[in-house]
Amino acid sequence: MKQKQHFVSIKGTKDGFKLILDDRCSYDILLEELDEKLSASTRNETEGRLIYVQLDVGNRYLTPDEEQEIRDLIRRKKNLVVERIDCNVITKEEADEMRRSNQIVSVAKIIRSGQVLEVHGDLLLIGDINPGGKVIASGNIYVMGVIRGIAHAGANGDTAAVIAASVMKPSQLRIASIVSRAPDQSSHKEKGNEMECAYIEKDEQHITIDRIQILPNLRPNLSRV
Repeated sequence: MKQKQHFVSIKGTKDGFKLILDDRCSYDILLEELDEKLSASTRNETEGRLIYVQLDVGNRYLTPDEEQEIRDLIRRKKNLVVERIDCNVITKEEADEMRRSNQIVSVAKIIRSGQVLEVHGDLLLIGDINPGGKVIASGNIYVMGVIRGIAHAGANGDTAAVIAASVMKPSQLRIASIVSRAPDQSSHKEKGNEMECAYIEKDEQHITIDRIQILPNLRPNLSRV
């Protein structure tokens, strides 16, 4: 007799267990076996204890309705709670958004008083930001020139974003929702014209300005080679 192939495997975790769902079978077969395995594995569990379940669906794309159906099936099994669902597949819309968020927009111009330049992703500005001018980016801001106006990085709430410039003399810097006042100009005379960067330290609520040489260690993910 041919042995039945199994498409659902269970691995224990610290707080519950992980379900690995084979992506090579049909969705209906997977759902049926998942129901059987969960019924068997939770038969002896106590009523008061919450069991956290992680799902790994591999290369199977679940529609919102299918994902909800699986969540509902698991929720019906006594005290099971879906902690997260891991999937290797993303939609075209998600891929487009990821590409936009990781792109570097290069602009060669001077941002004059009253002008606002806003981009999705990182901004590489070849030029100056004059007093009264403003640049906004959802990612990082790199200025090959002087910042004398306003620079706002991480505009969508990314506190890991940085602002770097050849010369840092801003009227205001902003990263996510954290705002920095204009730095003391005497400090720039002491430092000379070294390139500088602005960032938020982890768990801090203020912007720090330092030499640009610290960035590779501070934000190693900036390198995309």
